[in-house]
Amino acid sequence: MTPRALLTDLFTTAVARADPMLCLAAHLPPRPKGRLVIIGAGKASARMAEALEAVYGPCQGLVITRYGYGRPTKGIEIALAAHPVPDAAGVTATQRMLALVQSLGPDDQIIALISGGGSSLLCAPVAGLTLQDKQTLNAALLASGMPISQMNIIRKQVSAVKGGKLAVAAHPARILSLVLSDVPGDDPSEIASGPTVGSTATSQMALAALDQWDVDLPPHIRAAIETAPAPIAPNDPRLAGAALSIIAAPSQSLEAAQTQAESQGIDVQILGDALEGEARDLAQTQATLAMQIAATPLPRPMLLLSGGECTVTRRGNGRGGPNAEYTLAAAIALNGHPQIHVLACDTDGVDGVEEVAGAYAGPDTLALATQTGTSAETALANNDAHSFFKSIGGQIITGPTLTNVNDFRAILILPKA
Repeated sequence: MTPRALLTDLFTTAVARADPMLCLAAHLPPRPKGRLVIIGAGKASARMAEALEAVYGPCQGLVITRYGYGRPTKGIEIALAAHPVPDAAGVTATQRMLALVQSLGPDDQIIALISGGGSSLLCAPVAGLTLQDKQTLNAALLASGMPISQMNIIRKQVSAVKGGKLAVAAHPARILSLVLSDVPGDDPSEIASGPTVGSTATSQMALAALDQWDVDLPPHIRAAIETAPAPIAPNDPRLAGAALSIIAAPSQSLEAAQTQAESQGIDVQILGDALEGEARDLAQTQATLAMQIAATPLPRPMLLLSGGECTVTRRGNGRGGPNAEYTLAAAIALNGHPQIHVLACDTDGVDGVEEVAGAYAGPDTLALATQTGTSAETALANNDAHSFFKSIGGQIITGPTLTNVNDFRAILILPKA
């Protein structure tokens, strides 16, 4: 197959490894005999609910997922809301979820289905803030280039559900969280901002992150962060009945792609499953490494794989996302290198705010751009990578993948002709 087809097929394999229909059942206990309530939030939560009911049968509950990511369930209600910036539907659904868990007692069992995207979909502003304030905050954070771990520290200060507060609201009911990781390091307190997990994120840490990344907020939002109460500690007694299991993680998806590539005679090096930083900077670093490898004698093709979550600092007003921007920056750095092909996609099928998973770049990418009158450098300067790859047919479009284990980046290095 062509290099593009090969890389796309490896991405599909990585996504399939994290499909809740394949990985959730093994983590389910026998169905409790008493009252069971299912809650959840994230881009994969509806698929997780579908997988749970395939084992348990119809269940009572409510999960919140992104528009377009709903699934047919037998008893669990699927609420749809906006991502990455929250909307009124998310607020309403979160309020209903809080009311549901607050009605439970010590003999009741909750199973929480949590995946990436839950930070926006679970939206419950603290007293004194509005949905519009949360939208303002989220938009500012997404444009700042700040790592997701620091974004979540800030989000926890202004939320009535993040940082273990959803689990506290459910106390004294028992709660088992089944979590699909989309964060570097698989820290449960970071996935969807840890609604069922204790936190050490303080208001002082949040303010330091805002200052470090020069995030300018309206005074009343900053004041709400400054006066946020102490976090729900991981050893808080109200979390004593909480348990958690990670059902899929980025490392497993990269390993699945590695196994498939090696079966086709390709040497594989995994550069890491928890890489963070500015997308264009990581692209430059990895493109340089690829060119160094290409300059050596290669008996077989070499594949460089990596995962994690890159960020983009908004400098222009284009339509971009971290994976497309990574691919565009890599293409510029490679400058038509004849041996190297690059693909970067988000495993949830959405890169930034576009319904596009990511992009592919090969030796002819810059030449194709020249033929269409498109400038790669101008597009990168304007954060307009999606428009660039659309113009040359380089986009990777999957539609909803119903899972989310973060970014998938692959660089294929062919032996010299």
